[in-house]
Order: sequence, then C-alpha cells, then structure tokens
Amino acid sequence: MSSVSIIGLGGMARAIAARAVEGGNAVEVIGRDAAKAADLAEALGRGATAGTFGTAPAGDIVILAVPYASAVPVVARYRDALAGKVIIDISNTFNAAATELLTPDGTSAAQQTAKAAPASAHVVKAFNTVFGHVLAQGRPLDVLIAGDDARAKASVSAFIQSLGLRPLDAGDLAMARWLEGTGPLMMGLARNGVGNFDFTLGVNLPG
Repeated sequence: MSSVSIIGLGGMARAIAARAVEGGNAVEVIGRDAAKAADLAEALGRGATAGTFGTAPAGDIVILAVPYASAVPVVARYRDALAGKVIIDISNTFNAAATELLTPDGTSAAQQTAKAAPASAHVVKAFNTVFGHVLAQGRPLDVLIAGDDARAKASVSAFIQSLGLRPLDAGDLAMARWLEGTGPLMMGLARNGVGNFDFTLGVNLPG
C-alpha cells in the first residue's frame, strides 16, 4: 500500500481520502484550516492523520487536491519539501463557462506544476476525468493518467488500484493537456447529451 499526503480539504480530497483509507493506505490530510483537517482525519479514521500546512508532507505520494490557480503557488511554498516525491495533479483548467482551457496552447496545469516542483519530484496527472461525487459512490471507475517517469506512473497506478479503480496510461506528461481538455467535454455532456453529472468516462478493452 502507499503512503499518501493530500493537500486540500474539498470534495475531491475527501472522496480520494475515503477510498484511500478503505484501501489500506496511510493517509495524511493537509489544509490551511487546521481544525477542518483534524476533523476530516478523525472522520476518515483508520489511522488517518492531519498534517500542518507548509511543513514537509509525510507521504511518498502528494496529491494536490486544490484548484488550478492554487496548484503552482502551493508547490512553490513547499518547494524543497517535495524533493523525491511523486506529485499527483488533479486540477481542471476550464473557464467558468466550461467552454475553453485557461492554460496557454502547448502546456497544461500538470506541466506548470512540474516546472515549479524540485527536479527530483515527478508529476503525474490523474483523477481530473472523474467527478468527485461519482468517485465517492465507491463503484469501480477508470482513472486516466499521464506522466514522464515510468516509476512514478507505476506508483500512482498501484495507488489507484488500491482504491478499487482501474488506471489507464495515456502517455507522457504532454498528454495532460488533453486529459484536462476532457473537463469541458464532460461538462458539455452533463448539460446536454447525458443530462446529469452522475456519469464517468470509461474504456472498453478487448477480451
């Protein structure tokens, strides 16, 4: 099992944390509001702990469960404390109308996070193609990932499997832009063809 620190206390952080403790992982939750972090750790149980925002995360895997605009500033604040860590960027980058991405052409939130992180850290894009409330339902889902380091992706894939989910590798970190591009796509489907937000993207494999 994995040792995981989750920075953020929102719905997605809670959904991942809940499935992580159920999967037998060591989970640390971290937020600017120390009382809320402590309450979440207590609610999670199973040995979950609350870390202190700004101090070195305990987990080998650090999940940035924060909005896109906060990801790089958070990484910059931690900086050397993230050396050697695997960082999972879960952010989506679409505008308020969910019609376009906020990142410039040719880049992604995950790539911006990687540039802000120490050279020895490895960023993997994951979880942004799953709605938090669907993740919290506990059913099996596909989680699309992208990253440049094979060992980091293997570590993240093992963690995802411990959550009862199926990791699917989309390629190197440049593919994160296209994973982030599924955000407006999913919003468009929810508002039109599907008609609700209780769905997920999945892949049918032969055999």
